[in-house]
Amino acid sequence: MASTPVTARVDVEQPHQGDGNGQFIRVIVADTQAIFRAGLRKIFALEDDVRVVGQAETLAQTLTAAKKFSADVLLFEAAIASNPIEAVSDLLRQNPALRLVVVTTEPDQDLTLELFRRGVHAIVSREVEPELLVDCLRKVSKGEPWLDGRATQWVLEAYRTQGSRAGAPRPKVQLTPKETLIVSCVTQGMKNKEIATRVGTTEQVVKNYLRKVYDKLGVADRLELALYCLNSRILDSSIKDGPPKPPSIPIPPPNGNATTALPAPPPTPEEVS
Repeated sequence: MASTPVTARVDVEQPHQGDGNGQFIRVIVADTQAIFRAGLRKIFALEDDVRVVGQAETLAQTLTAAKKFSADVLLFEAAIASNPIEAVSDLLRQNPALRLVVVTTEPDQDLTLELFRRGVHAIVSREVEPELLVDCLRKVSKGEPWLDGRATQWVLEAYRTQGSRAGAPRPKVQLTPKETLIVSCVTQGMKNKEIATRVGTTEQVVKNYLRKVYDKLGVADRLELALYCLNSRILDSSIKDGPPKPPSIPIPPPNGNATTALPAPPPTPEEVS
């Protein structure tokens, strides 16, 4: 069966007449099943303030649609990608202002927590009632998170668990500048490869640093690390605007009249031994 190309409704740019202010929520529907996409279009067509501006059935089409169409919300089926967590990170990196609502078939605690950490605004079941889905879109379009009862419980439990661990008696730890930089990158949702590029080192060295940080802080993974940093404010305020660039080494140019700066050489594996 041939793939359906990325499409848009013909009335995308028509002015909305429903609420009198010319505003409506622009939605891209990305789902592998044509019947589900068609059903959502029928549901949203009944609403005065919701319009489907684009649709896609593959991850590649979704990335193209997010670039092509001006949308407020992307309704994204988790199963459209082999790795929905990385797909979400790529989409939000490409479109920081786009709000993501992820549709899942089965509830999954680990996936839910990681998706929210990556910047998703809402996670809904494929069996969600139409009225609840529309309400979800309205809240998310305003920048508000939307969680059902189960997701709320999972998030609270994760935070409480991390909070109790952070509050337990443990020696104070001091991260090195390089460790602090890498932790800052992790809390921004960056992958090891991206961190290595930012820091000016290799992925293996980044992994070595992270193992040492996990041991120092008593956490098990990236999610616990992010929650720990949130709870204990371990990152210095100077990191809030983004991690600093790798240090530069001034070297004289051939004419000797000025200096230019080249990135410092990456650390060797011995630095983290």
